[in-house]
Amino acid sequence: MTLIIAEAGVNHNGDEKLAFELVSAAHQAGADIVKFQTFKAKNLVTEDATQAEYQITNTQVQESQLLMLSRLELSYETHHKLVQYCAELGIEFLSTAFDFESLDFLVNDLRLRRLKIPSGEITNAPLVLEHARTGCDLIVSTGMATLSEIEATLGVIAFGYIDDKDIEPNELAFQQAYASVQGQQLLKNKVTILHCTTEYPAPMAEINLKVMDTLGQAFELPAGYSDHSEGIAIPIAAVARGAVLIEKHFTLDRNMQGPDHKASLEPQELTAMVNAIRQVEVALGRSVKCPTASEVKNKDVARKSLVAAKVIKQGELITEENLTIKRPGSGMSPYMYWRLLNKPASKNYQAGDLIFE
Repeated sequence: MTLIIAEAGVNHNGDEKLAFELVSAAHQAGADIVKFQTFKAKNLVTEDATQAEYQITNTQVQESQLLMLSRLELSYETHHKLVQYCAELGIEFLSTAFDFESLDFLVNDLRLRRLKIPSGEITNAPLVLEHARTGCDLIVSTGMATLSEIEATLGVIAFGYIDDKDIEPNELAFQQAYASVQGQQLLKNKVTILHCTTEYPAPMAEINLKVMDTLGQAFELPAGYSDHSEGIAIPIAAVARGAVLIEKHFTLDRNMQGPDHKASLEPQELTAMVNAIRQVEVALGRSVKCPTASEVKNKDVARKSLVAAKVIKQGELITEENLTIKRPGSGMSPYMYWRLLNKPASKNYQAGDLIFE
C-alpha cells in the first residue's frame, strides 16, 4: 500500500489546540502518518533572511523569516503531547527537523525511528549526515535539486549509515560510501526518495511527474511524490505511476493566516484524496492479462456467434447471404466464418439459429 503522509507542517499557526485538531483530521481522513515541522527559528534563519515570494503572497505580510517562523514554533512539551495523542489514535507521528537541536530532540527524546529530510536541507550535508547517523529510515525530498545534488546527498547518507568512526567525513569518503556494496544496500533498505516541485502552489506545467520515474531508475530506490499542487489529481496520478509514498499538505481552513494554508487541502479534500488513492491501488491489480472472475460470466452476453441469416437446409452451401454474426456468444466463434463459407450444412437451420458445424 502507498504510504500517505498528511503534512500538517506549520498549519497549526503555533497553536497547540489547532495542532491536535490537525492530528484528528488526518486520522479521520485515513492517512497513515501526520507530519509536523520541528525547529528553533533562531537556529534556522538569520535575522535578516527574507521570506519566499509565496510566503509573502500567502500571508499578505512582508516581514523577516525569523519573525514569521518564531510564531510557528511548537514547544517540546506540545510535541510530547502530540506523540501521545497519535499513539492513542493509531496514526504515526512524524516531524521534520530543520536544525541539529531539533533532530536530537526528535530522535533522543521522542524516539522517532523514521525521519524526513526536506528539500531545503538536501545540500545541508552536516545535517543530512547526522540524520543518517541516527540509523533511522529516511524520506528524502528532492525539490529544487539536480540529479548530481541528489547523488551527493545519498553519498552522505550512505557514509552516515556505515558510520565508520575511523574515516573523517569528506567528499571522497561520501563518494566511496555511495559506490560501496554496503552503502548501496543500506540505501535500498532505509531510504525513500521523493520527487517534489518546491513552489506553493506548484504550477501544473512544472510538476513533471515523470521525474519520479527518473529518480527511481537513476538511484534504484523506492520513489514517491511530495505534492504542492492544487487539488488531489496529481497525487492520485502519482500513485497510478507507482509512487510508494504520497505527502500532501493539509489545513483545517485554507483561509487561515499563514504561509502554507493556501496550498493545502481541507479535511474533506484530504479524505477524498486518501479514498481515491486506495481505489487506485485496488484498481492497479495484477499485470497478467486474462478474463477476470466478473468478466467470465459476461462473455456469452457481450460476444457474438455465427448465426443463420435465413433458413438453411441440410446439404445447402453456407454463404455470405445465409450466414451472419449476432449475439449471444455461446455458439461458434466468428473466427470460424471463413472456414464455413461454401461448405454444405450438416443439418437444417431456421433463421436466427446458432450455427454448430
